Amino acid sequence: MSVEFRTRRRVEWADTDQAGIVHFARFFVFMEAAEHAFWRSLGLSVHSECDGDIISWPRLTAECEYFRPVTFEDVLDIHVHLEKQGKKSLSFRLDFHCDGEQIAQGRLKIACCICNPGEAIRAIPIPDFITRKLAAHP
Repeated sequence: MSVEFRTRRRVEWADTDQAGIVHFARFFVFMEAAEHAFWRSLGLSVHSECDGDIISWPRLTAECEYFRPVTFEDVLDIHVHLEKQGKKSLSFRLDFHCDGEQIAQGRLKIACCICNPGEAIRAIPIPDFITRKLAAHP
């Protein structure tokens, strides 16, 4: 599967720790923001309605490996790769670059779920309209 998406993000002051580098946990925020931008590029949302149900994408796994620090005002190029589409889940790899050098790599595995208020969350097969959007993405 070769679905890819690129976005950029400038490191903000709030992203840094007392040492002046991006705090490791902020990369999870960056990954989620890139994922949301990816969904918007498809004309979708990470939280949408389908046949009267709320569909969302809880995380099954989230991890990040760091190669070098980045600091305030650095611009991060974030490349989102959809590596695998399962029946009920998607697996993404996110590559982070700064000035052409890879600085981190993250992975997310998310499950397609019905998340109606007051009901137990339950995984469902990825709806056809989402699969079609993914297949049509350049």
